[in-house]
Amino acid sequence: MSQTFTPMNEIEKQLVAAQSGEIDAETFMAALLNSELFMPILNEKPGVDNLQTSQTAHPLTLEDEEGYQVVALFTSPERGKAFLAAYPDYQGGLLAEFTWILEKLGSGLGLTINPGWESGFDMSPEMLQQLTTQA
Repeated sequence: MSQTFTPMNEIEKQLVAAQSGEIDAETFMAALLNSELFMPILNEKPGVDNLQTSQTAHPLTLEDEEGYQVVALFTSPERGKAFLAAYPDYQGGLLAEFTWILEKLGSGLGLTINPGWESGFDMSPEMLQQLTTQA
């Protein structure tokens, strides 16, 4: 499902630069920590008066090749559209600061950013733990 990736925002420009070797991983991670990402969340069935009954968001969680549970994130809501077609219960989401996402993420979870795109990457739970201590 790999599609051509043309950067549409600053974090995508940084991602492409990192993947092509124009900037180092540290520079990219610093940019990532200061960016907003799109997190698909479970569309809850509305309760009484169309109000949500849950106080928590349930992000789209997948299993990667190594068996880790990973939360799917995208560098923009548009990046998620084609991928999320396979997950009709996850058509909505939050645009949130990456540091906030790290704070809310449970331990033992990894991340997959831009699944289905050539310019994407995975972060293991161990890598996230290191990043959280630096943030």
